[in-house]
Amino acid sequence: MNRVQRVASWVLWPGLLTGAIALTDRAISSDNPALWFNATYFGLAVILFFLEQVMPHERSWLRKDGQILTDLSHTLFNKGMAQALIVFGAALVAPELLDEPAGIWPTHWPFALQVAAGLVIAEFGMYWAHRLSHEWPLLWRLHAVHHSARRLWIVNTGRFHFLDMLLSLFMGLAVLVALGCPQNVLLMGSAIHAFFGILTHCNVELRFGPLNWLFNTPAVHRWHHSMNLDEGNRNYGENLMIFDHLFGTYFFSDRKPPAVIGIRDAMPKSFLGQLAAPFRWRRLQQANAQTQPAE
Repeated sequence: MNRVQRVASWVLWPGLLTGAIALTDRAISSDNPALWFNATYFGLAVILFFLEQVMPHERSWLRKDGQILTDLSHTLFNKGMAQALIVFGAALVAPELLDEPAGIWPTHWPFALQVAAGLVIAEFGMYWAHRLSHEWPLLWRLHAVHHSARRLWIVNTGRFHFLDMLLSLFMGLAVLVALGCPQNVLLMGSAIHAFFGILTHCNVELRFGPLNWLFNTPAVHRWHHSMNLDEGNRNYGENLMIFDHLFGTYFFSDRKPPAVIGIRDAMPKSFLGQLAAPFRWRRLQQANAQTQPAE
């Protein structure tokens, strides 16, 4: 890594995240916030894709794994549909909470402080949704789709089973809606969550220092994808690590995270096969066990 790349490795992550948030803040007050958010997200994806080629964290992850179309299908259909259903459901069930703040939400606070409070409250629900998806076998069948990826890069950021994504979003947003969180705060929080997601999974060599203690950086999240469960069943925070510290599930090491990631469970390679996998789990695992050589 040359001197320019070394400096870039320290400033890129906070710089890209801050820039994306600033652009989203302006987009919220525009006539078409969805258009500008999507443009910002796509621009961030393009930048990260370029950086993955010129300064990758793990070169072996640059090799094709035959899952690009599958990953894109998960992102477009599963993640996108789950987000649309949650937003539509909130608007249908409690439109007054989205259009006119109600309940006990502190609308008199500065906007930035409201967004920060919203992120912490949503994080609590998402932390437990994520943790239970690892600790409860029935939910693991859904979440295993995400962990079956053999490499981390921006394209498999949205590699989630539809029901897994729906559970996480519901547990993260339900309390905010019930408290009367204003629509612009929900939009900004959702945007920040999306930016964290693509930044967390990027295959770019970056450095974070003390930011690893507070945020779900790529350096922290790569340990979560370790096949060693003492490392992988940690770091459940989606954006913030506050509840991992509080509940004793935070893990970080100065050594390099493993390059060989994935799961030992059987998982089909096709998009439709992965959608069906949780519902035919035992059959898949039994068939896989029969094909493995005896020890």
